[in-house]
Amino acid sequence: MKQVIIVIQSLKLPKGKLAAQAAHASVEAAHRAEKSVYEEWRRQGMAKIVVKVDALDELYTYIQQAKDEGIATAIITDAGKTTVAPGTVTCGAIGPGREAEIDAITKDLSLL
Repeated sequence: MKQVIIVIQSLKLPKGKLAAQAAHASVEAAHRAEKSVYEEWRRQGMAKIVVKVDALDELYTYIQQAKDEGIATAIITDAGKTTVAPGTVTCGAIGPGREAEIDAITKDLSLL
């Protein structure tokens, strides 16, 4: 079981902002997962992998593929109070879910 968090690298978010946005994505997607999937992921240590894309359209492509497979997803839109403009999409998350199913979607993405 794992979760993949996808960050839009071209935004060049400061490290702290990036960490907060990734945490938002992780929590939101976990809340959307089926209870049994979430509980199994939690029992196994809540593995999270953070990867990067260059642009928003890439993020949407990966998130849609996961949705099509029935995997929980989340997209995070920033409130714009600090670093980026209001409504800026910063990252997303896929899972928690079965590792093989998530890897089939995200295997070509590079680690952040």
